[in-house]
Order: sequence, then structure tokens, then C-alpha cells
Amino acid sequence: MDIQWYPGHMAKAKRMMQENIGLVDIVAELLDARIPLSSRNPDIDKLAANKKRLIILNKSDLADSERTKLWTEYFSRKGFVVICADSKNGRGIKDFYPMCRELMREKIERQRQRGRILVPSRVMIAGIPNVGKSTLINRLFGKNMTKTGDRPGVTKNKQWVRIRKDLELLDTPGILWPKFDDPEAGVKLAVTGAINDEIVDKRELAFSLIGYLKENYPGSLEKRYDISIETDDGDADILDKICRKRGFFSKGGELDLQRTAIVLLDEFRGGKLGSITLEEPDR
Repeated sequence: MDIQWYPGHMAKAKRMMQENIGLVDIVAELLDARIPLSSRNPDIDKLAANKKRLIILNKSDLADSERTKLWTEYFSRKGFVVICADSKNGRGIKDFYPMCRELMREKIERQRQRGRILVPSRVMIAGIPNVGKSTLINRLFGKNMTKTGDRPGVTKNKQWVRIRKDLELLDTPGILWPKFDDPEAGVKLAVTGAINDEIVDKRELAFSLIGYLKENYPGSLEKRYDISIETDDGDADILDKICRKRGFFSKGGELDLQRTAIVLLDEFRGGKLGSITLEEPDR
């Protein structure tokens, strides 16, 4: 399945980020802890080439904790400062300010020696759509300063937010990149909700998710849907079983597989299938 999504507002958002990169000291990139590699925008690496870098593995409450540890080690080895966070519930957020201060320690000391006691550090908050940037900023600020939502594309424009006297954040729209060279990355982004649901085939997405869970998290589907999966069951067979178990039938009595696929994706995104990560560093 080849999924591509790069609407015009993303190109505009990228230009805006390029125009403002000179105003910030740190680029904090939020990644989806369930797909840390697939949710990394290669354009942000180019954009932030000369900036201090912070990686935030967000939605870590939904991810496999053992694999999150592997990803933390992976990015740390590459020289990034890493935070595991759940911005929705606030876990890990307390580490943000001290880590930013540590990244800026040398500059802060130089300013102090020049007699400049309070010059705010500026941080650009970047990442793909629906990864939780605005939720993170609201948590850091202590109240709702930016609009949030459970769909991609809620933040449309940049917004400066001062969360402390010495720290300012630049909220930016979620952006993807013009072409996914790896088709699997597009599928994973769609499965986790980073791509507009209206442009994807939800049944095909459900098949992809079922195939991965069957191999990597055996038992997760049986437990959630109270079904029995045989070794020779295909992905379509399993979706049929879930559909029957949930009693999703159309008016004509046929299986409503579209509704079943939507429910499966929604329940995965909401963590109801368990703590699941869709990729590992060694892959």
C-alpha cells in the first residue's frame, strides 16, 4: 500500500520554520514512541543542523516500554538528549525545563559573564501531525494556550508561548515530508493517526495492523476481542472474526468490515489493544 500525503499547508509550514529557525536555540522534535523512526521527519534534521537538539518520545504510555528503552538508547548513542513523555497525562514533562537549561548551560554562563542575567532561551517544538506538540505546550504552560485535537492538522500557524521568564517555545504546525521513500513508513504513520483518515483505505490499514500484531504481539487480538486465531488464519479471516464477535452487520445482514476496521484502528490508537510499538531500532 503506497500512502503519500503532503497538502499545501505543510509546504507553507516548512517555509515558516525555515524563516524562524534563526530565532531559536534548541529544536525539540516530538516523535511517536510507537514509531520513533517512521515519525522522524528528515527535513527537520536538515533544518536544525546547527541547533541544540532534544528528542521527545511522546505517547510513551501507548508504547511497549521495553522497546522504548531500546529507542532511548538508540537516540542517545546518536548524541541526542532524550525524554520519554506522555504529554496528555503529564508524565516526563518535568524533565523538559532542566534538560533545556542543561543544553543551554554554556550560553547562559557566557551571558552571565557579560552581565546579561535573564535572556530567554527559545525552543522550536517540531514534529509530525497529531504527535502531541500543542498538548505538550499546554502541559508546560499549565493551561490551554494552544488548540489541540485527536486528528492531524489542528495547529495551522506558528505561536510563541513563554512558559517561564527564561524559556520561550515556538509551536509549529505538524509537517510530513513530500515523499515517503519507505512505503512501510507511510502505513505506520497512517495506522497511528498522523495521516488524514479520509485519504486512506482503512480496511487495508487494518490488515497491516493485524499482520503485525499476529507476529509480534500474539494474543493481543484474542484478548481484546475474545476470538480464537488459528495458525492458518489470514488477516482478512481475523478481521471477519472480530466483525462477527462485535456483531457489526449491515442492514442487509452482511459483515460490516469497514466499521470493524475503523474500530480496530481507533482501539489501537487509544491503547486498548495493549502497549504496542510497531518498529525496533535493529530493523
